Amino acid sequence: MKAEQPARIGVVTVSDRASAGVYDDISGRAIESTLDDYLTSPWQAFYRLIPDEKEVIEATLRELVDDENCCLVVTTGGTGPAERDVTPEATEAVCDRMMPGFGELMRAESLKYVPTAILSRQTAGLRGSSLIVNLPGKPKAIRQCLDAVFPAIPYCIDLMNGPYLECDESVIQPFRPKKS
Repeated sequence: MKAEQPARIGVVTVSDRASAGVYDDISGRAIESTLDDYLTSPWQAFYRLIPDEKEVIEATLRELVDDENCCLVVTTGGTGPAERDVTPEATEAVCDRMMPGFGELMRAESLKYVPTAILSRQTAGLRGSSLIVNLPGKPKAIRQCLDAVFPAIPYCIDLMNGPYLECDESVIQPFRPKKS
């Protein structure tokens, strides 16, 4: 019997200061910790810490999807209105199709906590058979946003013939239609 291969998931922190060593990347760790809480099926993180450079972000997303075969890539950082916040533009540049509902739901969820959520430009898109999701940079907001959108992610991966992501349903309840 063949052992189940772990799902390959990219975790990308986009931050000039963290990538320069000015401070530790707690946002990338927050994503990994949240995914550890959610997932009961095996998974492997492909972690990258990069500066806010559109070309670098694009190359990193292409590498994680095309070369590392990640079914899901989750980014943090670079989604605000500052001049160097270019993660959504880089994501859109490498995606075949955009999934605007992810950003809409994340902003709606964040607005429950902070009025500045309307300044966030999180988005999501599809590249090949992979889903790329942009999250905000703060660990608390990362968890709030993932709690909102993750229930749809396993089914999205299913629809793209990706690995079956099993979850701890006491933590997060993925939605999959009942088979008739």
